[in-house]
Amino acid sequence: MNERTNKKYPAEAVQSEPRNADRSPGAVHEDADTQCTRPVDALRLARGSDRIPPSRANQTGRILAPVTDLRPRTARIKGKPMLRIALVTNHPPPFRIPIYNEMARTPGIDLNGIFCSPREPNRQWDLPPMRFRHVFLKERFVQRGSNFIHNNPDVFRALKQIQPDVVVTTGFNPTHLYAFGYALLRGIPHVPMTDGTDQSEQALTGLHKMIRRMVYARSRAFIAASHGGLRLYRAYGIDGVRCFQSCLCTDNDAFSLPHLLAPERKRYDLIFCGRIVQDKNPLFTLEVAAGAARRLGRRVSLLYVGTGEQDAEVREEAARQTEWVHVTFHGHASQLELPNLYASARIFMFPTVHDAWGVVANEACASGLPIIVSPHAGVAGELVVDGENGFVCELDAAIWADRLALLLTNDALYDRFSRRSLAIVGNYTFAQAANGIIDACRFAVGEPDSGKLDPAGRKWG
Repeated sequence: MNERTNKKYPAEAVQSEPRNADRSPGAVHEDADTQCTRPVDALRLARGSDRIPPSRANQTGRILAPVTDLRPRTARIKGKPMLRIALVTNHPPPFRIPIYNEMARTPGIDLNGIFCSPREPNRQWDLPPMRFRHVFLKERFVQRGSNFIHNNPDVFRALKQIQPDVVVTTGFNPTHLYAFGYALLRGIPHVPMTDGTDQSEQALTGLHKMIRRMVYARSRAFIAASHGGLRLYRAYGIDGVRCFQSCLCTDNDAFSLPHLLAPERKRYDLIFCGRIVQDKNPLFTLEVAAGAARRLGRRVSLLYVGTGEQDAEVREEAARQTEWVHVTFHGHASQLELPNLYASARIFMFPTVHDAWGVVANEACASGLPIIVSPHAGVAGELVVDGENGFVCELDAAIWADRLALLLTNDALYDRFSRRSLAIVGNYTFAQAANGIIDACRFAVGEPDSGKLDPAGRKWG
């Protein structure tokens, strides 16, 4: 490991990372900079209600988990104790970094990110500045299909240097289990965090589920990205009072601005944005576009944004469908390009075979687009509500073509769905996501609940 990891983290705020900062594995990066959700209303969960706003807190207060061996805070600023959080995760996604920056700006919070890798090989993300303390471990992983299994024993050394008050892990790779074991042996509260849902984890093997039960039985609090994640925890018998939500989100203002400034600038009928791979169903999108065109009696324009292993196959099929579909291939897009690309289209297509969530739907909603989505995405029924801001349809091309043709011919319905997308996504913010993680960590160490609902409240959607 790089020798820089031997130095202790200072308790005081640190300067932003210089432009030429060392990002080699093992290098410690110290930055300073900081905004889903409050704790979940356990009573409503127990009644089976899934329409809980991401920002909704339990207004009756929380019953704190019994903590008999609280350790003294390892970090202090101006004599006041800081809650030092070690968050162990695969790599820094661009939609999570603003959440971590927001946490680092929160008074009383000392966030330390531990990343298994700077970026997994199948990602082409442009990363925003990371204004929080973080370290990249020495890369060690094996690939299984599109998944990467990380195995970084040097996480022990990183945790020993950080001396956290609470350890958050975001998966069950060997590295995450090493961090869990470290917390267990040191008597440090552990908090698992998942993007998974009761649907996305149905196919797990008995061994995978056994490992989860073992970890969950020895964890203090739990963080889910969605209502589906909260149902997942409930399926493992976890009390709702110990569960918190930290939603997946994007920069809503950045995506809504082009839409609000030029709502008439729509060059394309529909947009597909994501990796051009089989699981994302890019060929299905083309089939639906052709079907809608036949129903409308005109050509439909389709924009593909992204790259992937099916790129050549999709281009070949597009060449055969030119009578009905005019296709534009943009290729990979940077984060700065995306808002204008979404704003150039009328409808977002999301026919995924399986996605635990789907941040592309956040981007589309923030751009004011109606969405047609499969029920196999975590956003279905939460961010995309059937009949409110889009349609949730099984992967039947005829049904999708009917829905697409309807939205392209019914202006009143289109406008209502568009406004509803903007309203619903307004609840999914970096501030709320950061608060969800912080509240879970404070609960885990036995601090009084700070996640009270603002008197004004916040209505879902």
